[in-house]
Amino acid sequence: MHLRYSFRIAPTPGQRIELAKAFGCARVVFNDALELRNQARDQGLPFITDGELSRRVITEAKRRPERAWLGEVSAVVVQQALADCTMGFRNFFASLTGKRKGPKIAPPRFRSRRDNRQAIRFTKNARFAITSGGKLRLPKIGDISVRWSRDLPSQPSSVTVIKDTAGRYFASFVVSMDEAVLPEADAETGIDLGLGHFAVLSDGRKIDSPKFLRRAEKKLKKLQRALSRKQKGSQNRAKARLRVARQHTKAADARREFHHQLSTTLIRENQAVYVEDLAVKGLARTRLAKSVHDAGWSAFVTMLEYKAKLYGRIFAKVGRFFPSSKLCSGCGAVAESMPLHVRAWTCACGAQHDRDVNAAINILAAGRAERLNACGGQVRPPFAVAQADEAGSRGSAAA
Repeated sequence: MHLRYSFRIAPTPGQRIELAKAFGCARVVFNDALELRNQARDQGLPFITDGELSRRVITEAKRRPERAWLGEVSAVVVQQALADCTMGFRNFFASLTGKRKGPKIAPPRFRSRRDNRQAIRFTKNARFAITSGGKLRLPKIGDISVRWSRDLPSQPSSVTVIKDTAGRYFASFVVSMDEAVLPEADAETGIDLGLGHFAVLSDGRKIDSPKFLRRAEKKLKKLQRALSRKQKGSQNRAKARLRVARQHTKAADARREFHHQLSTTLIRENQAVYVEDLAVKGLARTRLAKSVHDAGWSAFVTMLEYKAKLYGRIFAKVGRFFPSSKLCSGCGAVAESMPLHVRAWTCACGAQHDRDVNAAINILAAGRAERLNACGGQVRPPFAVAQADEAGSRGSAAA
């Protein structure tokens, strides 16, 4: 399987200028390609092929004075920007025709220099390399210092250089990695995700929600207030915007680290992990939107899924319409209603339930049942050898 390993990089002032040129060239090529294809659609012309598009927005554009600076950056950078535009249209068309699963995808949009994220990609054709001194060598940019936190498991097939909204630079390597199967564990767990507690496990453990954004709100309000007082277009406003962005990235980084540590622990301790398929987009449109985004359930579930695949564990989602909270884990009776303010309840069978623990137990049971069902449990009776005294075929019924 393919994984991404991201590391912080520290380009010099000169290298930052070269990276800014590369970001700009990739953005212009992407926008030019998008404009040509949009014009062809509006005029009722056939869809422009990839080869024709490359010739018009790269090869011929470099010969024109207004686009001559495209030759100052690596050719792979602009080719990859063109490939991104093509992939965006392919995903859009596949989404329209139903070939692509998941929610509908919008057509590609124009990129802006004010976008929160700027990125360029180098493939093997660009001949990027990691030097013996541990620096990242990029064509027409030079050797960039990398803050290595661990070794790469294999030679990277590509590297993406990213500049985020806080002005930080990262190198994201794509590497191929074989499954690292862990020793088999005896335990299995069901996870009920929530806002009061981030996760409640089927064994009764409750993991508190750190609420990183809520904790940073006081400082963020102060920084946002200072930003609103700065004159638009001034250097002081740019500095204030950067301070706000850095505070947001601190909360996001802390949340991501929390997700990584918890997901790794759960995958290592359990042979199978089951979670509920939450409608996060729907919940994010309610009055609890800020808390839902602060929890980051989708990112956490994604980590569980890929780590289970990497380490040879079992991962499954239980349907979102499964009544995990209203179902009694003892007798199987379903309560008529279960408002959110009810955190503990007693079933007619006499069983007393903590709402979240009971939901986690039911998720575990439902996940096990679905897995056994999907594994092809014996449905038909097994074949048996016919006995000698059994009736045999007597020919057709008309005989």
